[in-house]
Amino acid sequence: MDLKGRITVGPGAAALREKVSAQNAAGVRNLVLELSGVDYIDSTGLGALVMCATTMRRNGGNIKLVNLNRRNIELLVMTKLETVFEVFADEQDAVNSCYPDRKVKTFDILDFVKKMKSSEE
Repeated sequence: MDLKGRITVGPGAAALREKVSAQNAAGVRNLVLELSGVDYIDSTGLGALVMCATTMRRNGGNIKLVNLNRRNIELLVMTKLETVFEVFADEQDAVNSCYPDRKVKTFDILDFVKKMKSSEE
């Protein structure tokens, strides 16, 4: 799913929950959320992402996040939610992660944090 705009309190978070719920009801078990078009996520948006992931996992699936901007990656790191989600820099890697026999390159959060700290110095 390609997401655009903001995932915030109000219509943004509600629309995300509804779309994921509809996919889940249709039998989809794994979703890749393409987030390059999402410029802002607030605490309600984070909660919606966690709720969506919980729903998918409860039904044997998962949610993968791909192409987050720097601010949204920092948000995941600050809130320690990078441990809750699988994050990818490449959409094909995110899709491949749904298949155990495929090779996958995950996004290295630790490397990102190190680069962030060194650019601040």
